Amino acid sequence: MAPIDPNQFVELVEPLLARQDLPGLLSLLKSHWQPEEIRCLLRGEHVDAKKVALLALALVGPCCCTEELSSQLKDKDPVIYQLAEHALWAIWFRAGKTPEANELVCRGAQALSDRDLPGAIKLFNLAIRSDPDFAEAYNQRAIAHYLAEDYPKSIADCRRTICRMPCHFGAWAGLGHCHAHLNQIPQAVECYEKAMAINPHMDCVRETVMELRKRL
Repeated sequence: MAPIDPNQFVELVEPLLARQDLPGLLSLLKSHWQPEEIRCLLRGEHVDAKKVALLALALVGPCCCTEELSSQLKDKDPVIYQLAEHALWAIWFRAGKTPEANELVCRGAQALSDRDLPGAIKLFNLAIRSDPDFAEAYNQRAIAHYLAEDYPKSIADCRRTICRMPCHFGAWAGLGHCHAHLNQIPQAVECYEKAMAINPHMDCVRETVMELRKRL
């Protein structure tokens, strides 16, 4: 597999980004390159190619990209680490093994946004029934249980998420929130620190840890 020419990659993709031509961009990515070829651009020194590759992986990247994308969260360039975070969330939401599971999680997330917690939990349950290994289905259900103040159930789902997706900084932070609400301060701090070890740009989590350390 010959490496992608980073300059050519940027020249081909940038006009479609400028026009916000999502169908055209998806067609270009799928017809010209494999995700592994695009992922190789993350290891190069061409900064613009790296940024465009992160945008591309948000659209077409598979789950096997998550570890390498997680490493980009530690980049000092705010555009790079923000694009990496966006790509991770995009991949997590479409990582179900069935189209039905992915659709159910998206519908459940909308129900969460509408504060329909019972409806959201029902949809996440259906997604998990469709794909019992869908990490984001457990993570979203953990958020629903957290908002319902059912912290033990939320903790259980956070752990199920992490078991399937160890780099899921959102689930680690959610686990910390639950332990903090249960006044389990050492456990909360430990979970928050694991979240920040993956994504060091979680400023709100860092501030929370400083406050909890004062209580300790």
